[in-house]
Amino acid sequence: MMSTKILIKEGKLTNGDVGLLLKAGGGIDDRNNPFKWMQQSTWLNLKALSKHKFAHDHTMFFKELPDKINRNEQIWQQWIEIDEPENTPIPDYEDKINGDQNVGPFIHLCLVRCLRTDRTVLASNQFIKETLGLYYVQPVTDQTIEIYEETRPNIPVLYLLSTGADPTGTIDALATKKKKFPMA
Repeated sequence: MMSTKILIKEGKLTNGDVGLLLKAGGGIDDRNNPFKWMQQSTWLNLKALSKHKFAHDHTMFFKELPDKINRNEQIWQQWIEIDEPENTPIPDYEDKINGDQNVGPFIHLCLVRCLRTDRTVLASNQFIKETLGLYYVQPVTDQTIEIYEETRPNIPVLYLLSTGADPTGTIDALATKKKKFPMA
């Protein structure tokens, strides 16, 4: 969200652009999905994407996307179903997206989010890396002792954990070493 806020502040994106990223086809009702292989939710996301005008664009960037998918259905189906679409050139749009240095990465993110929701986090990491830099997507590897040295009694420490991560052992070991045990 910080990346999008920066781009909004710079006038490169609007709140509507971020709304598309967050909601996609959530508010659309269209049961005329012509692609038997495409899920209905993906179709609704595609419709929302094709009707959206990005802040810098006076036309709808993906206006012709449903037609392009219809004309090159096999190529688009392969792109949508490939294991890593966020790392694969986008049929019909790769040059156009890469040509926009300001919001090209955001447009790429929106396309991946709309057509392959399951790959949104990975595409978001690419977007953040391209917008803010590699530093902001690298995992934090602070040692518990380093975190402890920066703390104060009135400032809480918040651990954001991924599945399987448990710092309890290292926190308990540090508490034992520092002779700082929680009062029961």
